[in-house]
Amino acid sequence: MDVLGPAPLLVASDVDGTLVDDDERISLRTHVALNAVQASGGHFVLATGRPPRAVDPIAAQLDFAPLAVCANGAVLYDTATSQVVSASLMSPELLDTVAELIRRYLPGAGFAAERVARGEHDSATPRFAASTGYQHAWLEPDTVAAADAEVLAHPAVKLLVRQPGMTSDEMSARIVPHLDGVADVTYATNNGLIEFHVPGVTKATGIRAAMEHLGLAADVRTAAFGDMPNDSEMLRWAGVGVAMANAHPVALDAANLVTATNLDDGVARVLERWF
Repeated sequence: MDVLGPAPLLVASDVDGTLVDDDERISLRTHVALNAVQASGGHFVLATGRPPRAVDPIAAQLDFAPLAVCANGAVLYDTATSQVVSASLMSPELLDTVAELIRRYLPGAGFAAERVARGEHDSATPRFAASTGYQHAWLEPDTVAAADAEVLAHPAVKLLVRQPGMTSDEMSARIVPHLDGVADVTYATNNGLIEFHVPGVTKATGIRAAMEHLGLAADVRTAAFGDMPNDSEMLRWAGVGVAMANAHPVALDAANLVTATNLDDGVARVLERWF
């Protein structure tokens, strides 16, 4: 193999802006490349900011059921069984603490909490609770509207904060100096939406949990694909970190290789050189 080195045993990919096109479809070329990973004895893992319920339509396009690292590393989800394997939860106390910082440094922002249950399709558990001031960045049909106190009252895998009129870069720059390790913040869009997690939770930690679940040694060869700041830790951690040509500068800086855009089969173009 060329400068990429030997083929990885585990390949992880972000979804939006990386694996799928603007219609959330996996191209035929990428589909074939992912099948080649599996046929070689390798493992493919989805690694996304999406919650489990939003991963199912992506996994359904594949010929196999991958593990999915969801909510930026906070959730490990088995798409074969629709079961949450593990989750790192923000306590109500932590949610309250972060909310107070948001009110102070991002006044007027709206909150939303992403929650999970062991069985992801257990309809008795509200998945997405949003305050009345929260303006959705995308269609979220499962939303339960609630007062701030209710949004913050139950454990969540992430707290989403929306501030239209600001970029996510601007929001992050304003709040990060005041977090003092209380929580970590990242984002998958620059449209005024940032997401908070338990400290230390990233897509990289989620992939390590997936590897353990798969019985893989910690030192196996790995590759990861991504395009946004929430991919940066994963790109740095992987043996080969690949950023898309359409990536945010933070992701580009974290990668050691740049491929074509998500609309030009960027993931497949690299995988075809290995498999």
